Amino acid sequence: MISSLAQRAHRNERIALNVLRAAAFFVIVGMALLLIYLTVEGTKTFTVDHINPWEFVTSPTWDTADNHPGAAIFIVGTLLVTVFAIVVGGPFGIAVGVFLSEIAPQRMALILKPAIELMVGIPSVVYGWIGLTVLVPLIRTRAGSLTGFSLAGAGIVLALMILPTVISLSEDAFNSLPPSLKEGSLALGATRLQTILRVLLPSASTGLAVALILGIARAVGETLAIQLVIGNAVLFPAGLFGPTATLTTEIVTEMPNALQGSLQEHALFSMAFVLLLIAMALILIVRFALRKQT
Repeated sequence: MISSLAQRAHRNERIALNVLRAAAFFVIVGMALLLIYLTVEGTKTFTVDHINPWEFVTSPTWDTADNHPGAAIFIVGTLLVTVFAIVVGGPFGIAVGVFLSEIAPQRMALILKPAIELMVGIPSVVYGWIGLTVLVPLIRTRAGSLTGFSLAGAGIVLALMILPTVISLSEDAFNSLPPSLKEGSLALGATRLQTILRVLLPSASTGLAVALILGIARAVGETLAIQLVIGNAVLFPAGLFGPTATLTTEIVTEMPNALQGSLQEHALFSMAFVLLLIAMALILIVRFALRKQT
């Protein structure tokens, strides 16, 4: 009886392990195929159309009809909007996570946490529509912008969009720490603020890195919400309140009209490839920066 139960348990364990291995293999293969496809298609601008890669990423002239597919404006717009969103939304989200896990009364935390998690599921078009109807007119009247469509508007919308993700993951990172860390620090005479800044924050750096990385992933790949508020102008932004465009907004705008096999299609794939490289670079920078602090 006991031996049969043990054999059944081992069989079930082997089945579960095989299912998990198959799932992991499927994810790895799927990601590898996606990266290979994007790399092949994204380099056709340079291998098929013989466009200089340096000229592609540095030229501000976007004119595929005249053989000048310069993506510098879109790269700069993507970097500025993403960095703006992370600089504004990242620290604020971590601060709210600290408040919910270490400072807020339990009853308040129990009410706020589900409300914040529900915000993660709000479609991006809703954020973009709110930005279009509220933020754009406000910038137009208060900041002296001609149209209200601006880099700042896109950055604020993105910062609001990544806040729920950063807050939830930051709170989970602090809640996963062993209570002995806080208790030991307080027992040695440290104040609550000193404990948070010098003990809990460094100890939760891995979880905070995950929160910021997922925030970057959402910010750098967002399209519709930005498209509604950034202005979609092929111009370098004239300050925070000037319109511009990003890689994602330009891809969405032009891809439906791009002929298969044309320079325009190849250039748009190259922009998607550059976007992938930018996302990977930002993620590595965040990991390196947090690792240096620990």
